[in-house]
Formats: sequence, C-alpha cells, structure tokens
Amino acid sequence: MSEVVSLAGIPVNRYTLFRLFKYTVYFLLTYNVYAFFLENHAAAGTVFADGVSIGKIIEAYNDSIDTLAWVLLLLVFELETWVLSDEKLKGSTKWLLNGISVFCYVFIVYSFYGYVSEMVSLTHLLPVTESACDLVASGGWSMVLEQDDYVALTAANCGSLADAHLLRLADAQIVGDAAVWREIQWLAWVDVINAGAWLLVVAILAFDVWLQLRHQLSDSIMRYSQVIKGLLYFTLLLCAIYWGINGSFLDFWDAFLWLVAFFFIEMNLFEWQAETSAE
Repeated sequence: MSEVVSLAGIPVNRYTLFRLFKYTVYFLLTYNVYAFFLENHAAAGTVFADGVSIGKIIEAYNDSIDTLAWVLLLLVFELETWVLSDEKLKGSTKWLLNGISVFCYVFIVYSFYGYVSEMVSLTHLLPVTESACDLVASGGWSMVLEQDDYVALTAANCGSLADAHLLRLADAQIVGDAAVWREIQWLAWVDVINAGAWLLVVAILAFDVWLQLRHQLSDSIMRYSQVIKGLLYFTLLLCAIYWGINGSFLDFWDAFLWLVAFFFIEMNLFEWQAETSAE
C-alpha cells in the first residue's frame, strides 16, 4: 500500500507527488523555450544588425528552437515509455510519434550545427587597431559583456575596454576585451560538447525503446546501455557545473532540469523493461 501524505490538507499518495514533481519539471522546461526566445531575440538585434535572414534564423534563435524540439521529443519519450501501453504503440499512433520524433531530430541536429557554426565564428576574431573610444565616432559598434549579452558602444562605456587587448568579430561590428572573448569561446565549446552528448543519449535511448517494443531489450544490453549513457550524463553534468560557474544561471538551470527530466525517462524505461522481463 502506498504511503499517504497531506498536501494543503488533502490526502495525497507518494506516487501522485512523484508525478506532480515530474510534470512540474516538464512544465519548467517548456517555459524555458520562452525564456531562451527572449534572450536570443535580444542578442539577434545586435549580432544581425541588418536583420535576420531565413538562413540565419537557426543561428539567431538556436537555443529557443533547440529547446522547443527537445521538449517535444521529451514528451514523445514520456508517451512511449510510460503513458501509452505496448498495445497502443502500434499503427497510426506509432507513426504519428515517429513523425514527431523525426521532426524534432531534424531541428536538434540543425541546432547542433548552429552551435558548431557559432563556435567557428568565434574563432574568427580580428585585432582592433583603433581605440574603443575612436570607434564610437564611426557609430554602429557594440560591446560584448558576456555570451549573448551586448550593449551599444558609447562614450560613457568605451573607457572600460583596454585598447591593447581589443578584438572584434570578423563579420559584425562587435568589440570586446580579449579575456571576455576567450571566456565566450570556452562557453561555445561547452555548448557543442553538451549538444553532441545529448544527441548520443537520445540515439541510444531511441534504440532502447525500439528494442523494448520488440521485446529484445535484454538485461545485458540494458546494462551496456546504462554504462554508456552514464558516461554521457556525467559529461552533461560537468557542462552544467561549468555553466553554473562561468555561464548564465538560465543555462545552468536548463541543463539541470534536462538531467532531471531524462532521469525520469530512464526510470520509465527501467520499469518497462523489468515488467516485460517478468512476463
């Protein structure tokens, strides 16, 4: 018998609390789509001063598009591993879920390309021969404060930049201190590593689900899968910790929530496989 606790005077069993916690995490991840959109939109106005072309949308709104695709894929995994029974994961339902998954994978892979493109663009930094305050006179210049955080370069703030260490993006009028650019480059590398690790996680997880639906996910395969994914999750945890120390709180919070969310998916898969093995 499940234990019952009181929530605002209403008896609630621990299983209900677990589901409430799980779907609260899913809701917070959904909200992060909006949070990342606001952050990307603010940065796009500076990086793409002439407007965001169709070909640059994925690069400008990489985080928000990537997060939206991941939320949809997370819901598909939740349906496959927990909500729907094996009997319902057939026919048109399975085709619909597969279609949504393919749609998500396209954007996730493309977002990975966006992270790589951003990292590559950050390797094309050029030295600035003029002083920061001289650039103010020419107009149209911005100063980078941290990753995706820019302000207009003005006479009031140009003095904060050390002229001997000024660098600029090759394809944009954005200037910054060499130390700041170096930190941004490291964060861009972490973005690439994080996105690549997640791609491997979902590839293995999708393969696990595929085997499970065919009743071929044996205990030995499950163990090998858990070891590989464990190493990948550890890599993702290191990325989250790095963001917590050197990045933005939103990046850290989002990474932490995703680890918690996929812990739930792993639990779903473990219970699903255990039930099948017991039959």
